[in-house]
Amino acid sequence: MSEKKAMLKTFAESAFGRCDRAFKGLTEKEIEWRPVPESNNIRWILTHLSQEWNVGLPRMIKGDANYKPAGWPDDYDKSNPSLEKLLSDLEKGKAVTLSGLDALSPADLDAEIDLGRGKRPRLGMLVTYLLEAVHHEGQVAMLRGNITRRREKDKSFLV
Repeated sequence: MSEKKAMLKTFAESAFGRCDRAFKGLTEKEIEWRPVPESNNIRWILTHLSQEWNVGLPRMIKGDANYKPAGWPDDYDKSNPSLEKLLSDLEKGKAVTLSGLDALSPADLDAEIDLGRGKRPRLGMLVTYLLEAVHHEGQVAMLRGNITRRREKDKSFLV
């Protein structure tokens, strides 16, 4: 395995691991809560990440702007999947991404691909999406921290 691919795979595993820890023990009530009406809730974040991990990252890996997993709904972001479904879909996306990264050669990583926004280096696109996972993991951690602090004052909050 090339050093570049090994680093990318290590980063992906780390990003996914951070997300696993942030998502552990979530409840349906927690994923619906918003600190203010204008903010995203955890459901929105999980749905967004599921789209990225199941559609966006595989598109980059395959270099195919139109790739979509068999049976993946066009309106996934509006389908309001259950927490169980979201977590299952995220697991599938992680597995597909990690196995897809394994299949990339050093030349594949260095290739420029066009997914509809002009040619860009595949490696840079993959890193950007993986950074997005870490970014959203931080949002989930912040929202869960707010929930924990609210529960310290109100034991019945979101139970």
